[in-house]
Formats: sequence, structure tokens, C-alpha cells
Amino acid sequence: MLDNQIQIAAAALKEGLTVAFPTETVYGLGADASDPQAIKKVFTIKGRPANHPVIVHIANSSMLAKWAQNIPDTAYVLADAFWPGPLTLILNKQPHVSSLITGGRNTIGLRIPNHKVTLDLLQEFNGGIVGPSANKYGMVSPTTAAHVRQDLGEEVSIVLDGDDCVVGIESTIVDLSGEQPVLRRLGNITRTQIEEVLQRPIAVNTHKPGAPGTTLKHYSPNTPVVLVDSSQLTSVTENSAVLSFMPTPTLLSNVVVWQQVTSNPKQYAHDLYTNLRNMDILGKNTIIVELPPETEEWLAVIDRLKRAAAE
Repeated sequence: MLDNQIQIAAAALKEGLTVAFPTETVYGLGADASDPQAIKKVFTIKGRPANHPVIVHIANSSMLAKWAQNIPDTAYVLADAFWPGPLTLILNKQPHVSSLITGGRNTIGLRIPNHKVTLDLLQEFNGGIVGPSANKYGMVSPTTAAHVRQDLGEEVSIVLDGDDCVVGIESTIVDLSGEQPVLRRLGNITRTQIEEVLQRPIAVNTHKPGAPGTTLKHYSPNTPVVLVDSSQLTSVTENSAVLSFMPTPTLLSNVVVWQQVTSNPKQYAHDLYTNLRNMDILGKNTIIVELPPETEEWLAVIDRLKRAAAE
């Protein structure tokens, strides 16, 4: 991306404006993390509840101490292993960090994203950038600049186009604010990978309030999502759109929209939000999704699907 576009975006952030930016996971809706009025704009644009914290994106690990205190050694171990990348660390916040960022909590989520456009933006801006997904709260996350424009229109001041997000689902979140590490949100980086780096087992709690994207219903299209196993696909109703690992059954080929999806978990994750968006605009009564196998490489996708289908 041209340097002047990065410079314009960084200047906009310094003026208190919002900038949508690409990451390897999803597009973020950015604002200056040290500017309470700018942070409020992000919450207003998204319709995000005030008690739901946002992640702060930073340029390098040396900035951790600016935003967090009592940082355990495990934070630097994980940062060295996975940053830049799709891992967010929850740490005890510095006193100056606005409660708007933390949802009133004493902790803060921090991450270095692995996308050249946003790394360049962070370097040029030289500060922290809040960056929840650049869409309306609780809806399907955006993985292209076009998705951001569809969802937010002119509500966001600048949209930096960084092509498709290569991962396609939100970052793994590990909470290091207590005595023991806790996996708080599933993502591209698995529990096994984290445990191998830390050389110890970690707990999992993806339902405790306070971590971004862990509300019961989230990542949801307007069309209701119904999750089924393969044996239930034969009872699909006519006014449905289907995402399945199987090809379209001959008997249903003329009565439903049926999309055969990849059996590769990383590619499935990359395609997930685009597939849900494409199904959502068809005007069907339901989006029926065949559940993937419950093996570790699929757990983050299953998490997103179950939240999308929650009532």
C-alpha cells in the first residue's frame, strides 16, 4: 500500500477519527486507544455494549509495558512464539488505560497483528489502536474491505484495503491476568500449540464474560442458522440455503441453494464469514450448516458456528 495512504490514516487516527484496517484474522475498526472520545465513536458505530472490552493493537512487544503491568514471563514467551499473529494476551492493565477499552475491568487485551498494512500503520501512528471487528455488534465479521463498506458505509472515516484476511476468524485469546493461563477464545492458534510453547497444560473457559467475541450469540447473519449432522441433511426444507461437506443430493438440486464446502479446516475458517454473508443475502428462511468433526483443528470454527446459531 502506498505510504501516503498509511500516513493519511495515521493522521486521521491522531485527529480522533476512525480507520478500518486489515489484519490476518478480520478487519478491525480502529481508533486511538489513548483518546476516550475516539474510542466512544467505535462503540457508537458498532452498537457495542459498553461492558464488552476491545483489543488494543500494538507495533511490538516492547510496548506491552505501556499498556499492561505485572506482566508475567509467559506473556513474553507467547509473544516471541506467536507475534505478529492471531493471538491476543489478556494482562493486568496500567492505571492510565481507559475503562472504555476494558469494559470496566482491570485487564486489557493486546495483540500484534500479522498484516503488513496494519503493521505499517502502527509504526507510523506510534501508539495503540483499538480494533474490534469492523461491523455492527454481534453480526458476521468482515474479512474484506467490501464487507466493511457494506456494514458501516460512511460511518467509518477511512477504510484501508488489504485484500482478503488470510485466517478469516478472530484471534485466539489467552488470559494471563491470574495465577494460571486460561484459554478464553478459540482461534487459529490451538490449545495444543500454546501448551507446547509454555510446556504446561492450560485451562479453557470460553464462556466467562469479559473476553471479546465470547457472548452466547455472536458472528450471526440476519437469517437464522441451524446446525445439523450429515444424517439430517436429507430433511432440508425447500426455502433453505445449505453449507455441507457433501455434494448436492440429486433430489434437492432444484429446490435449495446448496454449497459444498472444503474439508480443510484452515480453508473452511478462511471462507466461513464470506459463505455466511453470501447465504444471508439469498432471502431464505434458514441457513443450514453441516457441523464439522469435533477434532481440535475444527474447534474454533465450531465455536463460531454455535454462537452464530444461538438464539
